[in-house]
Amino acid sequence: MVILGGNGSGKSTLLQVISGFIAPNEGSIVYSLPNQPLSADVIHHHMSFASPYLQVIEDFTLHEMATHAKTFKPFHKTISAEEFIELIQLPQAKNKYIREFSSGMKQRLKLGLALLSETPLLLLDEPLSNLDKAGIQWYKSMIENYTASRTVIVCSNAIADEYFFCDTTLNVMDYKIKS
Repeated sequence: MVILGGNGSGKSTLLQVISGFIAPNEGSIVYSLPNQPLSADVIHHHMSFASPYLQVIEDFTLHEMATHAKTFKPFHKTISAEEFIELIQLPQAKNKYIREFSSGMKQRLKLGLALLSETPLLLLDEPLSNLDKAGIQWYKSMIENYTASRTVIVCSNAIADEYFFCDTTLNVMDYKIKS
């Protein structure tokens, strides 16, 4: 488990490069599973990403979103759409359109989609954004229950509850070229 720290937007950009959302300015990224190289065009099958700036389909209800997401990336241990809704603690919003969600509810949904997907790589960009105290406790519980045997990279602005489980820290400022 790794935390990315430092100043500015470099951390988020680094996560976007790792995820393949944006191409690196120079150099390259090599993706692989143990003894198996992966091409960049299939990495999305092996990775989940949650960030406050990523969008969800706002014209879907929560149940529709969970069902739709599950078809592209199976949930951990074959969790059903109904179980997903219970695990993100939003059963009262099952038939509510996502456009009607608060920012905290949307963040729970984004985190739930990433945390509960069956992927070996999990990228979290400022995961506590828009979460209240109850949301922070939920996040910590989900991390403890759903990140075993996964590589997790957290991008944080030094909020300890975001990366309490990480054992390695990388400060992007240590890798910036000094001019």
